[in-house]
Amino acid sequence: MNWRERAQRLRTVPLSAVLRLSGAQPDRSDPRKWHTSRGVLSVTGTQFMNWNCGWGGGGAIDLAMHLHQLGFGPALEWLEGHFGAAPVVAASPPPRPSLSLPSPCPEHLEPVRRYLFQERHLPATLLEPLIRSGSLYADARTNAVFVLRGKLQEPVGAELRGTTAFAWRGMAPGSRKDQGCFAIPAAAGLATTVLCESAIDAISCHALHPHYRCLSTAGARPNPAWLPELLGQARRCYCGFDHDDTGEAMARSMMTRYPAIQRLRPPAKDWNDVLRLRT
Repeated sequence: MNWRERAQRLRTVPLSAVLRLSGAQPDRSDPRKWHTSRGVLSVTGTQFMNWNCGWGGGGAIDLAMHLHQLGFGPALEWLEGHFGAAPVVAASPPPRPSLSLPSPCPEHLEPVRRYLFQERHLPATLLEPLIRSGSLYADARTNAVFVLRGKLQEPVGAELRGTTAFAWRGMAPGSRKDQGCFAIPAAAGLATTVLCESAIDAISCHALHPHYRCLSTAGARPNPAWLPELLGQARRCYCGFDHDDTGEAMARSMMTRYPAIQRLRPPAKDWNDVLRLRT
């Protein structure tokens, strides 16, 4: 068997099998996320992305090379040593939890509104329409809930941001970040789109650049599933990720995948920092 035939067979080895053999642990809340010795990886089918170093690839060979820092030939030998010539059957992925948005708690809306207005300096003229539309509300824990919406404006998830003395951020259980996003304004129509790391940053960026439509990728993610369709609609698209090591690495990865996207770097660490410095 020549090296091309060897490589073709080994590329079909499930990434989950390579990860488990390499000592990686699946994330308890997200079955597509794995904790490895080289950082956190996200796996979608045969593709993987390392968020810590901004590097990704496809197939078992790429993954073995990345995890064990091997060249192509040694990676083939490592895989053959563990998987031989027998086909490896992928285990069925665990079912994903259904979306569970927190229930609105109107009596906690005022402290959430006050936090966003006074501490985050988000303009009331932008917050109130979001509240009226149900895209922003308060839950029973006084978290600000920013709703992610899909193509038909249906809820597909939510970003949660703590507004009390205990700083906290997360996602509603079952959120499908690849099926939609938080956007301001909600409807398309502006020629320029800016991709931000969070809903608060998206609102801040829109406050600073009212002629831009600003979207949250709910974390520094270089390749959300909805991005190619968005690029077909927007005339210009900027990556406005944070001005830090992670934001820069993810921005480079995104622009490598999509050369039409340009960098729009916040003058401070993130867009909310810029807004608070200017107001």
